Amino acid sequence: MTYEQTIEYLFTRLPMFSRIGAAAFKKDITNTIRLCQAIGNPQDAFKSVHIAGTNGKGSTSHMLAAIFQTAGYKTGLYTSPHLHDFRERIKINGDMITREFVTAFVEENQSLIEDIEPSFFEITVAMAFKYFAQEQVDIAIVEVGLGGRFDSTNIIIPELSVITNISFDHMNLLGDTLEKIAFEKAGIIKPGVPVVVGESDIRTNEVFESKAAGLNCHLYFADRHIFIADWEISPHLLTVEATSSSNNEKTRYQLDLNGIYQIKNVVTVLQAAHLLQEQGWKISASHIHKALMMVRKLTGLHGRWEIIREHPLVVLDVGHNEAGIRQLMRQIEITDHLELHIVLGMVKDKEVETILSLLPKHAHYYFTKAQIPRALPEEQLQKMAALCGLQGNAYQEVNQAVRAALSTAGKKDLLVICGSLFVVGEVNLALVQ
Repeated sequence: MTYEQTIEYLFTRLPMFSRIGAAAFKKDITNTIRLCQAIGNPQDAFKSVHIAGTNGKGSTSHMLAAIFQTAGYKTGLYTSPHLHDFRERIKINGDMITREFVTAFVEENQSLIEDIEPSFFEITVAMAFKYFAQEQVDIAIVEVGLGGRFDSTNIIIPELSVITNISFDHMNLLGDTLEKIAFEKAGIIKPGVPVVVGESDIRTNEVFESKAAGLNCHLYFADRHIFIADWEISPHLLTVEATSSSNNEKTRYQLDLNGIYQIKNVVTVLQAAHLLQEQGWKISASHIHKALMMVRKLTGLHGRWEIIREHPLVVLDVGHNEAGIRQLMRQIEITDHLELHIVLGMVKDKEVETILSLLPKHAHYYFTKAQIPRALPEEQLQKMAALCGLQGNAYQEVNQAVRAALSTAGKKDLLVICGSLFVVGEVNLALVQ
């Protein structure tokens, strides 16, 4: 097979959650175990950090990867889903997995795939682990795909488990209360492995405390050890002053990830880095400072309050659930602009009405959809939005909506493209820039 044929096979032959939704999700990791056993259990050949959470796990994963890279470690990074290229999911030191490896892996294991009939995500996890093992990474940062307990990545025994936060998302699969969702995320906690929870919450703390105690794990709520005393946002940088609760020492950091929601994520990252230092990983203060200033460059992270044009200011953001949209609205409020334009597309299995109720009524809307089966039809989204007082036209394709917004927006306006990672991923950057 050619690389293109291989990708077509993966996308069409295997159930893919990002395209079809819940039908691709299995509350069982048996397939992943069978796959990895058949290829030599590569997950046992490298050290790792496992990262779960409702929001922020992608940013947190990329920040930690940048820190390890800066410290001189050969660093694997597994994240999902991808924006433009399948290979974005699997990287070493910021470089995507080779096309040759992807093709060879599928060809060599095609009979196994046909026998086990894994999902797209299950085969992708096995591929990533095999690649990291073959390339002999020093450490791999592994982001959970969905939930935690039954996620395909949950066959690793990491150096550290990280759970960024808990909020409402994927309730049809993970549960309809924060406690139930926390229970699923807590499924990544392993016996004796330290755990960092980024944000403490009276509604979910007991879930993590009980799980950690039962598995003899040290549990750290990051926001009880580090807090941000002051912060400042410029167009392309976020500056924060982090204070340690143990000695009241203050340290300033500059981040090239300038979304206001990164204030929470950086607290999680700093606490995780501190614990990894205590475990013997040679990470210095200068490594952390340098890495946080270069996360996008070192790891290729995109879609987090990503400014792709000025005059008008055009921003991509993959926020897509209630907590993510609340943070996005806060970011918009502190960003200078005259008129606000929002290109919006969503998927069917989100809490659409809740999210629409959070959006500003004064904005100009351009309703659209990504070209995936899960996408909510643009005219249906338009009708639902109208019930919330949001007005705008509907467009069948993302870049039609972007063109319409650009033709309307003035030089001092703000245009935000959001609502779904898949909408962001379909934006033609050449059209905008």
